[in-house]
Amino acid sequence: MARSLLCRCAAVFRHRRETSLLSAARFSSQTEPEPLTVRQQNNGIRRIVLNNPKKRNALSLSMLESLRENILADVGSEDLRVILISAKGPVFSSGHDLKELTSAQGREYHTKVFHTCTEVMTLIQDIPVPVIAMVNGVATAAGCQLVATCDIVVATEESTFATPGVNVGLFCSTPAVAIGRAVPKKVAMEMLLTGTPISARDALLHGLISKVVPEERLEEETLAIAQRVCQASRPVVALGKATFQRQMAQGRDAAYATASKVMVDNLALKDGQEGIQAFIQKRKPVWSHKAEKAHD
Repeated sequence: MARSLLCRCAAVFRHRRETSLLSAARFSSQTEPEPLTVRQQNNGIRRIVLNNPKKRNALSLSMLESLRENILADVGSEDLRVILISAKGPVFSSGHDLKELTSAQGREYHTKVFHTCTEVMTLIQDIPVPVIAMVNGVATAAGCQLVATCDIVVATEESTFATPGVNVGLFCSTPAVAIGRAVPKKVAMEMLLTGTPISARDALLHGLISKVVPEERLEEETLAIAQRVCQASRPVVALGKATFQRQMAQGRDAAYATASKVMVDNLALKDGQEGIQAFIQKRKPVWSHKAEKAHD
């Protein structure tokens, strides 16, 4: 009888313990916040999704840090060929989180926000792989800056772009750096001084984005570009991207000097010579994807 009682007590204890563990698991799953960005990689394409639609994918300090981490992760790997940035929800990004920019946060915090944002934007242009933005919705202020910073941008017909900071007392000075280098000066100034949104068609016309497609074709068209990039030699693409950015900041003569030297350096790469030989022999090139030299 005593043994039976002990068995019943043990069974009750196990039941209560299992119930408690299940409750704790449910509580944990309910309270654990979703990541601000989601990263996945397949066949050379890294996809980074801005994942905070409830806050319009605002580029808060935490969001910027998460984006930076996802960009930098194994960025030197030969398996990585292109990065694709998109967003969950109807807003690509509304820009900085204005709640972080009040006097209560203080100058030091504000400085950190803009320093981190600048770091992310320069990283996008400095890393050795192209970065493509896939935009379906609204991109404003620093969100528009992110769009202007990317190497290639594909957007839906309904997407809009704006720098409305002037209307809330905070001129979009840092977004102006990227936007002013992507569109004509007077177009940039109208955007900055009025905050008026421009359509995807106007953004395409002025050079802010690369392509406008219907929403149902956005993913297909963007992935097609990413897959085309993946077919090229990684070191050749890296050399070309870096040189383009460098010569754009130079005068004409200096730019030609830079580009001419790089063309010669490109020819010295094994993949550079492989491409030429493949063309001559009428075959597909077999890339090594390594920055090795064929000759000095």
